[in-house]
Amino acid sequence: MQIKVEHIVKQYASHMALDDVTFVIPEQSIFGLLGPNGAGKTSLIRIITRITAPDQGRIYFDNQTSNPNHIYMIGYMPEERGLYQKMEVGEQAVYFARLKGMTRHDAIQKLRYWFDKFEIRPWWKKKVEELSKGMAQKVQFIVTVIHEPKVLILDEPFTGFDPVNTNLIKEELLRLNKDGTTILLSTHRMESVEELCSHIVLINKAKNVLEGSVREVRRTYRTGNYDIRYKGHPVSLVNGLWGPYQLLENKEEDDHQFARIYMDNPDQTNVLLQALINEVQVVGFNEVIPSMNDIFIRVVEKKEELPRAAQQPN
Repeated sequence: MQIKVEHIVKQYASHMALDDVTFVIPEQSIFGLLGPNGAGKTSLIRIITRITAPDQGRIYFDNQTSNPNHIYMIGYMPEERGLYQKMEVGEQAVYFARLKGMTRHDAIQKLRYWFDKFEIRPWWKKKVEELSKGMAQKVQFIVTVIHEPKVLILDEPFTGFDPVNTNLIKEELLRLNKDGTTILLSTHRMESVEELCSHIVLINKAKNVLEGSVREVRRTYRTGNYDIRYKGHPVSLVNGLWGPYQLLENKEEDDHQFARIYMDNPDQTNVLLQALINEVQVVGFNEVIPSMNDIFIRVVEKKEELPRAAQQPN
């Protein structure tokens, strides 16, 4: 399901939470909703899920204006978890499944499958307050996806998970996405964005300042730097650096040399390699592409904005 966010404005008293926010979440994408604390991400999620309404603008699901029926197509796991501490785990899970329109019989059947998969079946009769934070997170995830939503919205879903269970959730997200679910992922973990997301939007101070496919965003912020590992004398390397190249760094590493070179034209990489091969033995060559974490900091702290022409998702 495709989601369009068009000219959304939301203001609370004197605080502008969202200021003319517009972007598209492509169908069957894993879409990263990024931004510093207080940027407006949670306000936007609450509008998409119809918890609150925008002051201006509209949300569209597959080109249809958002309406109450779309709620049943959404699975939403907020950052502030919503399990009732005194209820038994199994009964509470059934209760949430019934709220999503499932019969009790179907809910129990599917919950048994998920509880076995996540290895928490023995906790069915336990109260939520007896669960560890990670265990409660598993239950929260299960009741979010139990009704097989077309759109899955997760706010900081990996909080409280150890590396093993984080990987388990990531595998489930990839499987759900492969089966057709559009996923909106709000997180501060940039490594998860690079690992999972195909597209992103970055909101800062109520405005979306960066958007597009992860590949194109990283390409737009490319540094022009290249790392080269080689065997030979550094002077020979310098002899090969004719033309528009700048040697930024050169040092010895183990049994070879390491050099970082700046080149302003990425189309000249083959020319550079050929020149270097004539002088030294090249054992490694790769472009230094900034991480999403680097780009996040660069845009937020320096207030840089990606040109709109480069923001269109692939």
